[in-house]
Amino acid sequence: MSTAGGHQWAVRNRFYQEFDVERSSGAGIEGGDFRSPFQVDRDRVLHTTAFRRLQNKTQVFWSGEYDFYRTRLTHSLEVAQIGRSICAWLLASTEDFSPDHTIDADLVEAVCLSHDLGHPPFGHAGERSLNHFMAPHGGFEGNAQTLRLLTERIFSQRRSGMDPSRAFLDGVLKYKSIWGDLGKAGGKAPANHFVYDEQNRYVRWALGEQEFPPELAPGKARDGFKSVECQIMDWADDTAYSLNDLADSVRAGFLTEESVRAWAEKREVEVGAESSLGDLIRAISRGRIDSFVGHRIGLYVKAVRVEEDRNFLSGKSNRYRYRIVVDGARQAESEVFKRLAFEVVFLSPQLKQLEHKGSLMLRRLWELYHRRYVEGRPIDGQMFQVLPAEQAEEIERVETVGERARLICDFLAGMTDGYAVRMYQRLFSPGFGSIGDLVG
Repeated sequence: MSTAGGHQWAVRNRFYQEFDVERSSGAGIEGGDFRSPFQVDRDRVLHTTAFRRLQNKTQVFWSGEYDFYRTRLTHSLEVAQIGRSICAWLLASTEDFSPDHTIDADLVEAVCLSHDLGHPPFGHAGERSLNHFMAPHGGFEGNAQTLRLLTERIFSQRRSGMDPSRAFLDGVLKYKSIWGDLGKAGGKAPANHFVYDEQNRYVRWALGEQEFPPELAPGKARDGFKSVECQIMDWADDTAYSLNDLADSVRAGFLTEESVRAWAEKREVEVGAESSLGDLIRAISRGRIDSFVGHRIGLYVKAVRVEEDRNFLSGKSNRYRYRIVVDGARQAESEVFKRLAFEVVFLSPQLKQLEHKGSLMLRRLWELYHRRYVEGRPIDGQMFQVLPAEQAEEIERVETVGERARLICDFLAGMTDGYAVRMYQRLFSPGFGSIGDLVG
């Protein structure tokens, strides 16, 4: 078999073809590079500011409030570890997999590390706020923003993407529906699960310029069409979300024996000795929540198997020839844990009050930047320079209102929680800020 750019890795893992390792620029891998194409993808992500910023972005509880709560960064690392473990399990448990014909763990790790890169400050509340602000300009979605970073923005000095391989880019494409198509179908701006209209070219490239068949219409059907690596990331994310976030909620005092029992009684969910909630209650009472989570992660990893699939891309790439199947009992258990965390923790007044505060800060910043740089109107009669010079100069170089709004959105989405708070205080709090402040 021929190799990509003279690179010999393609021979070592027959699961992937030149189609999978091709980069969006058409560039090959240097023949002397000792790394695989997917190790290059992973390494490029790890050394970006976008990845480092995840350390100060909210996962469940506001980052920085306490040192031991998970952030988007620690969550991404945990998802990557679970993803690699799933790859190892599938290699060990799948009859027709072998070391030279298997799902690449480095590729899955790269996808998992990248899956939250585009998420803004203040968690899902921040995502909903930016989507509301951007409704006239094509919307905002965390996964679409991840795609924008990887293809166009991730290296800030060049304002260019990281030239991802096809398999890596396709792995982060959790959703493949276009914002405009969903808007036409539903008659209003979609709330989530889309890519931006201008990103359709990346979706087409990821699919080798093949058209979706009619049965994969925009919406759930199309978004359910994922590469096997994307499916592994999705289950690894669900595993981390439904289990690791439980541990933080216990430590924060939201999930107690009493609150879990009360929720289960209200929802008519079993809490007996053989039930998953019964196991959780015993772990809380014994102070062994970490052991409970660790054991369950192992069960969730081993709940995965692969089976062959037939679709319009299965003849083109093994990434679509196989799909993962998760044991139904583990899926049901995960859904119970997610509902528990969502209804007891995420909907609690304490977290909703903080979400309101985060949304308020983003709104004030958006309104100020939009007036000054998108509308080009003065603030109190003066054209104050309220953005850093790099961002202001870039906005001045684009012509349309939509392009300017998207760049403002990029700036806000790239903020960490702490940077957004400091910028808000600097611009709106009279007692905060001095000429010598470092606000980056």
